[in-house]
Amino acid sequence: LGLALCAGSLCTESGAASRYHDYCVIGAGPSGLQAAYFLQQAGRDYVVFERSHVPGSFFALYPRHRKLISINKRYTGKSNSEFNLRHDWNSLLSHDRRLLFQRYSPDFFPDADKMVRYLEDFASLLKLRVQYNTAIIHVTLERDGQAWNGHYFLLTDQDRQNYKCSSLLVATGTWVPNVVNFPGSEYVEGYETVSINPEDFAGQTVLILGRGNSAFETAENILGVTNFIHMVSRSRVRLSWATHYVGDLRAINNGLLDTYQLKSLDGLLEGNLEDLAIIKDKKGKLHVTLRFYLENRNTSAGIDSITFPQDELDNFATRAPYDRVIRCLGWKFDFSIYNRTLRMMPGKGNKKKYPQIKPSYESRGTRGLFILGTASHSVDFRKSAGGFIHGFRYTTRAVHRLLENRHHGVPWPSTVYPVTQLTNSIIKRVNEASGLYQMFSVLADIILLRENATAFEYLEEYPVGVLAELEMQTGRKASNGLFVIIMEYGRNFSGADKDVFYYNRAVGEAQHAWQSNFLHPVIYYYKRLPTEHDMRLRPRDWPLPRPDAVHHIVEDFLTDWTAPNAHILPLRRFLENCLSTDLRNFFAESCFLFAFTRQKLPPFCRQGYVRMQGLVGSEGLRRHAVEAGLLEDYTHTDFSGDRAPDSHEGSQDQLLRDQAIPVRPLQHLVNAKDE
Repeated sequence: LGLALCAGSLCTESGAASRYHDYCVIGAGPSGLQAAYFLQQAGRDYVVFERSHVPGSFFALYPRHRKLISINKRYTGKSNSEFNLRHDWNSLLSHDRRLLFQRYSPDFFPDADKMVRYLEDFASLLKLRVQYNTAIIHVTLERDGQAWNGHYFLLTDQDRQNYKCSSLLVATGTWVPNVVNFPGSEYVEGYETVSINPEDFAGQTVLILGRGNSAFETAENILGVTNFIHMVSRSRVRLSWATHYVGDLRAINNGLLDTYQLKSLDGLLEGNLEDLAIIKDKKGKLHVTLRFYLENRNTSAGIDSITFPQDELDNFATRAPYDRVIRCLGWKFDFSIYNRTLRMMPGKGNKKKYPQIKPSYESRGTRGLFILGTASHSVDFRKSAGGFIHGFRYTTRAVHRLLENRHHGVPWPSTVYPVTQLTNSIIKRVNEASGLYQMFSVLADIILLRENATAFEYLEEYPVGVLAELEMQTGRKASNGLFVIIMEYGRNFSGADKDVFYYNRAVGEAQHAWQSNFLHPVIYYYKRLPTEHDMRLRPRDWPLPRPDAVHHIVEDFLTDWTAPNAHILPLRRFLENCLSTDLRNFFAESCFLFAFTRQKLPPFCRQGYVRMQGLVGSEGLRRHAVEAGLLEDYTHTDFSGDRAPDSHEGSQDQLLRDQAIPVRPLQHLVNAKDE
């Protein structure tokens, strides 16, 4: 009876103590804080759980040697803040100009301690609701038909305090070290605990397991004091400048490649780590052998009875013993806290370190559970920047906009423009938008055409993986066709085995724009919204299905797509062909002439001139138009403005030139002429 009463008491207390929030965010790293910012700006009920006493605790330890590889470019020659974010890989998105990372460090590759301080200020200055020292140790579901997604998420912390929320945003990153088990792996030191004092490695011979930035960062730190360093991994080295993937080896860490190729003792090897075995001799030296040599060995025998590869192949590469073996194999997502009811499953192949999610960043197993930040990188692994701050700050915003539409009826933000602004709108965005630039091939601007293509609706940075769900996910209609603006590299330009410095690697002519290699804008045109079937059948490595028409804006050395002939003119003609209309801008004189010579006026005249809209004429503008051949040079006309009002000679010029005379509707002009 006592046990029953005690259990009942605990259950009652637990149920009564549950605290409810609409949104629960696990993790106060960069993506968690970014999500909190958008939720707070929208006035939503949320809480962020952080197991440490400060936000961004991952950066308090990593990278171990304290230098970030995310660039902090303080000067670009431009004052456009959106453009400058293209080259600021550390700042989170906010309205507060104080929270730009360049105010925290002048270094191009900043110290990680500056990131910790930055995230602390981001949370405190914006008054984000972060609950520190709260480690969520278990997450499960509670079915309820009245809940947003048909269930609530129940979270339990280390003190057995329960929390209930309608939507769960997981922003814990990947922090569990990848470990490979093989005979002798107990002698291996982990990246997370190995000494970072170079003097501890003086005169030693070191073997590093791994081939990523953490492995090369470790090697770079001890390169000058060791006898030699060998590095072994199952895959060949991937250079970020060749793959155009910022998660691959960066130049700042690749000193070992120099000493390897210039034959200064260090070296790189390829092999399956699970096939290795490490034997420790009586002197503490570590010998590398292969697992199958140990399979039939008498375990009671000493090291002298072990067969090593060099016994059969006397020039075996790793025949020299090592003083230390260091594991630098990266991290993986922590699945341990999630109950099986959430069906949080790891990905497949090289994505198994991430949970399986949809292109909308929602879990494939549970509705209402979204993965943010580094852990969401399976969507664009080795393709774009979604696993890094300068990428997931935009995907987090996209998730917030999806949630705003789903749960609060707030449509995806959009702006409506007349069709005459179509070319200008695209040119403006491809020249300054940071989300398109950083999340190339993943986020796209969507242009929804209105009926008869007289106007369009512009949506920014929508995930292209869920293009077929656009109407449902955004609350916007796409019944009259659409354009999709995206940034892409050339199809065959990126890869570990590619020579990206070959002669004639860049395209300069507009007619060859489709062969552009470097990052450039691509515009897809669809007469109807693609379906899920279309998305599944899209060509391999294409971000989108085959369009009705496609246009590449030729790559530009300065990433400045404003050249009138090379960039703007081909784009305008492409848009005109898609819409069967004339998107040119005209002077009032031309519109006046078209009114009497054409059955249908161009959109610019119809939406501007006829409605008494447009630029006010001036002598400077007229002179420029004459010199450009856009207007005739009426040299006989008196431009002083002193002509008698009743004189009809040059009256058309006078009408268009004189600022004191307003441009009147067409029918008024016709009536005046008749009179």
